[in-house]
Amino acid sequence: MLIKTEKDIANLVREDEWMMDILYAAHSLNLPDWWVCAGFIRAKVWDVLHGFTKRTHLPDVDVIYFDKSDLSEETEKGLESKLQYHMPGVPWSVKNEARMHLVNNIPSYESSADAISKFPETATALGLKLNEHNEVILTAPCGIEDLLALKIKPTPYFAENEKLAKVYKERIQKKSWKSIWPGVEAIQSNV
Repeated sequence: MLIKTEKDIANLVREDEWMMDILYAAHSLNLPDWWVCAGFIRAKVWDVLHGFTKRTHLPDVDVIYFDKSDLSEETEKGLESKLQYHMPGVPWSVKNEARMHLVNNIPSYESSADAISKFPETATALGLKLNEHNEVILTAPCGIEDLLALKIKPTPYFAENEKLAKVYKERIQKKSWKSIWPGVEAIQSNV
């Protein structure tokens, strides 16, 4: 399958029953400003671009939302339990991005899309959700060019900060994505 546009990525997801089940499960929680994000999308695109016929294992399926009225970690764990009940066996991870700045000791985010734009890698700074008509919506605040070119680059947020650039470099080594997807190329930060 040829993937060139955001619409192509949405179509790819729409044709994947498991991914759609994940989106429907997350949608059922009725969370404010919710997205299923990061590796969930990146892995699917890179699997297809590598011609893999079997899905690459995901260590987690990240569901994020933005709710300033409840910053409780217990609420996130309760939402994970609801998703586990709905789809057992999926490694759910639910995070309220209105709370994550406290965990990460950084300035607060304005929204889930703002948080996604500040993920470590451009190829991971992606989110999917369903709109009111159950259509797949993709957000890619750093674009999809690096994702499609199999490039691992820091987002501007990580590239411009020496401390975060170090975190980016450590993630690249730890994640070892090239051992899974041999066609990817990691670009080091300039900081």
